[in-house]
Amino acid sequence: MLINCNRPGGFGGGAEKDFISWGILGKLPFSTRHISSNLHSTERKRREMAEYLVYLAPISSVIALLFAVYFAKTVMKYEEGTEEMQEIAGAIRIGARAYLRRQYRTVVVFFLGMFAVLYVFVHFGYLNVFVPWAFLSGAAFSALAGFIGMTVATQASSRTTYAARSSLNSALRVAFAGGAVMGLTVVGLGLFHLSFWYFLLNWVYRGMEETARIQIITSTMLNFGMGASGMALFARVGGGIFTKAADVGADLVGKVEAGIPEDDARNPAVIADNVGDNVGDVAGLGADLYESYVGAIVATCALAVSAGFGLQGVVVPLAMAGIGVLASIVGMRFVRTGEEASQGELLRALRRGVFVAGGIIAIVSLFVIAALLGWDNVGMYFAVLFGLLCGIGIGLITEYYTSAQYGATKTVAESAATGHATVIIQGLSVGMVSIAPFTFIIVLTIIASFYVSGGAGNFSLGLYGIGLAAVGMLSTLGITLATDAYGPIADNAGGIAEMSHQEPIVRERTDALDSLGNTTAATGKGFCIGSAALAALALIAAYRDQVILIANDLGLELMLDFSVLNTNVLAGLLLGSMLPFVFSALTMTAVGRTAQKVVLEVRRQFREIKGLLEGTSKPDYAQCVDICTQAALREMIMPSVIALLSPIAVGLIFGVEGVVGLLAGSLLSGIALAVFTANSGGAWDNAKKYIEEGHFGGKGSEAHMAAITGDTVGDPLKDTVGPSLDILIKLISMVSLVFASFIIQHHLF
Repeated sequence: MLINCNRPGGFGGGAEKDFISWGILGKLPFSTRHISSNLHSTERKRREMAEYLVYLAPISSVIALLFAVYFAKTVMKYEEGTEEMQEIAGAIRIGARAYLRRQYRTVVVFFLGMFAVLYVFVHFGYLNVFVPWAFLSGAAFSALAGFIGMTVATQASSRTTYAARSSLNSALRVAFAGGAVMGLTVVGLGLFHLSFWYFLLNWVYRGMEETARIQIITSTMLNFGMGASGMALFARVGGGIFTKAADVGADLVGKVEAGIPEDDARNPAVIADNVGDNVGDVAGLGADLYESYVGAIVATCALAVSAGFGLQGVVVPLAMAGIGVLASIVGMRFVRTGEEASQGELLRALRRGVFVAGGIIAIVSLFVIAALLGWDNVGMYFAVLFGLLCGIGIGLITEYYTSAQYGATKTVAESAATGHATVIIQGLSVGMVSIAPFTFIIVLTIIASFYVSGGAGNFSLGLYGIGLAAVGMLSTLGITLATDAYGPIADNAGGIAEMSHQEPIVRERTDALDSLGNTTAATGKGFCIGSAALAALALIAAYRDQVILIANDLGLELMLDFSVLNTNVLAGLLLGSMLPFVFSALTMTAVGRTAQKVVLEVRRQFREIKGLLEGTSKPDYAQCVDICTQAALREMIMPSVIALLSPIAVGLIFGVEGVVGLLAGSLLSGIALAVFTANSGGAWDNAKKYIEEGHFGGKGSEAHMAAITGDTVGDPLKDTVGPSLDILIKLISMVSLVFASFIIQHHLF
């Protein structure tokens, strides 16, 4: 694919140049300097409608945050439980807060350093002056979303345990309310952040002509996603190392060697395990999806410029996100069941809320697109529908391959009956085969969204349609994330039930919630990966457009060849395909090293603390928490540095074409590897729980021991490697965008 950046009617042009662009209805070309005099009255009404609907995003963000406060207060109204429950929950809360404080103190040094580096690039004219400040704000809001969600989650866990003494449904209400805080905080802060920068930049550049103003606003907003991406990577990698090192260490010595139950209070690593659920699966998850949400919206806004939609095209994803917030709040009201609900009924209740929210989006987005883009572009609405259906399809596929209700996970449980090796082999094969249907649905969504949006006649329209598909998929994030974040709360609730010696019925109910949480968490991971694929593709397209705009602004003659026969592109593809594997190896090694330290510490305490295994003495929980904290913060540095520097290094050597190859290669291998690791780990986890329910010999059997081995191998795959990979492929896209101007002017080949 050859692109001449300076051809007439090309993609964009300098913010201050007079360039030729296609009209909103795809008819005759018109000069953007005289846009207001040539607009048809219908088009003028659409622009006026856009000026009103743009306020939907900030209004919805405030509503989301107010409802987050409401759900947080709802959680706090429930009883925290017995004195023993409160003591255990307090230890978990203290450990989680201590970890986050130390993590934030560590990463603030990095972010301040990057802020200084970005200001150097501003000084030399490579970046807009607002980019360093937006970088910091993106990191701060991402961290804040994770911190708020984790704080409420640690308050909800013991309350869920105590509510489980009454009924399964009561426990669900508490756990789901805690998850709702996470979901609404992420979308609320995300939309507030975007709205703040949009209105600020719109005011700063108010003297510019509209099209040029929209172009420079979207270009600037596209760059500041790097802060959110960087914080998400630190949160996911650091939290993932912490939680899985504690989990693996606790399981290997406690369940396998000492033969004591999971979450037994005698295990010195059990508090660290529960702390890890919060810092990795709540705080890390919140930062991760905050970055996905913001990234998809800003990429689509940027693609609206080259698609020729101007202000209306920018407002469409913002308005859809605002409607999605309101739809999620409505959907949450439908998550309810009878007092003696079964697990199947609980799952249907969660799905009902998600489907209601999706249905509202499917209806309202038609009128939004018609009002802003016109009925001539109604194909964009079908792209949104394909995004919604893709999210549902990914959820069903992930559930099939990870839930014990279906054959795939049952075959893993059955293989455990013949030994440790066979359960590993079967789990790997389930994860590998699950890549096929996942890939098919992503490909179908991309192709369908591209063509229904008019991509056959105008390539830029098709790319904008793919961006809208990503926004459509993430539009119901408020409730989707609520169903995902509730899982770690239920997991902690089960641990507290075990450690506080509750009646067996309480642990049965929390286990039912935990099992349901494993299903929703696995579905959530698939949702993260799928949305990352669409968002990363939109970011690659936005990167190409940004390069052309920057080249035109600089007056450079660039002949870009993105063909795979171009050696620069091919080199980038190969390096990009390799990057996720190296990144995964580093994170897996980090988990292994940290887990070894936890194992040695747990063995030491069992050996040296008299009466610990008999239950007459208490373990030193803080020591294991401290080991995991120090190791996680140290081990997360190298993977993060590689992710940040790789696109800059490849760009300096192979130029823009090599960077595009790197982005495409990492997207292709990263998505496949993320699906494989997430689904293999999910299948091993639920196969173990299936055996514990009494199948193939039940707890303590040879099959159970083999399944524990499979689960121990799968834990870092599904909770450290898989969730980190979707951030990796988006982070390198964001870094590439920020340093695009520098790479264009300074590269070897």
